[in-house]
Amino acid sequence: MVATEEPRSGARAVDRAIEVLHCFDGNDPELSVSGLAQLAGLPVSTTHRLAQALVRGRLLEQDPLTDRYRIGSGLASLARPALSRLDLDSVAPHLYALAAGIRISVSVSVVQDTDALTVLHARPPIFFCHHQVPDVRRPLRASAVGHALLAFSAANTIIEGCAGREDAPAIRSGELHGRLNQVRRNGFAVEMIEADDPVRSVAVPIVGPDKQVRGALGVQARSARLNQELVRSIVPAMRGIANRIGPLLYAGDVTAAHTWPELESR
Repeated sequence: MVATEEPRSGARAVDRAIEVLHCFDGNDPELSVSGLAQLAGLPVSTTHRLAQALVRGRLLEQDPLTDRYRIGSGLASLARPALSRLDLDSVAPHLYALAAGIRISVSVSVVQDTDALTVLHARPPIFFCHHQVPDVRRPLRASAVGHALLAFSAANTIIEGCAGREDAPAIRSGELHGRLNQVRRNGFAVEMIEADDPVRSVAVPIVGPDKQVRGALGVQARSARLNQELVRSIVPAMRGIANRIGPLLYAGDVTAAHTWPELESR
């Protein structure tokens, strides 16, 4: 029997369900149906119907007390093969050891499209505060982890993609390349995150035995604490852990192919 093309209405329903799931790709772990509808750009009635279908499929869960939705165990189960390819179970002990040693949270980020995606976050046993929690997703063009991922890339396709965005006029003028040259000279990237209590972020690339950049190791904290003196003291420890976990972190499609020229001479 020849397979027939899926009806448009069915494909549209799948697309909308995917839009609902993508609403959780952020820092808010639970969302109301109205919040989902606003983020997905869908009517509340349609969003409710899709969310209930996703609950039945265990891709979402609904809190019986608040009626708010969150990612379900079924989606976590589906994601497990992709996470296992990153070998995060082997990476995690090294991150927790570093976090305990420098008393700051440590995260691992990888390239996803034109963003740096945080895939693992390790908290220290003491001196932890909410300023140390990184965003799940940061633009490659405008973050320390993104600059650490881009700076040592021999391929310019991602850099050009970042610089060509409509919301990046300064990057088109060459500012991004200037910043990346500075990162190459220093061997690490630094970012100031403006807020009422400013935060400083520091990142180094994670390089595999094949000299491909497989991810970025990042830390962040209040800039009053993570000052330049502390940055200089923790960067060697960050590099040491990055070297240890480089062979463990999967270098598949999620991180593309970014090479670190003259790695061994640094």
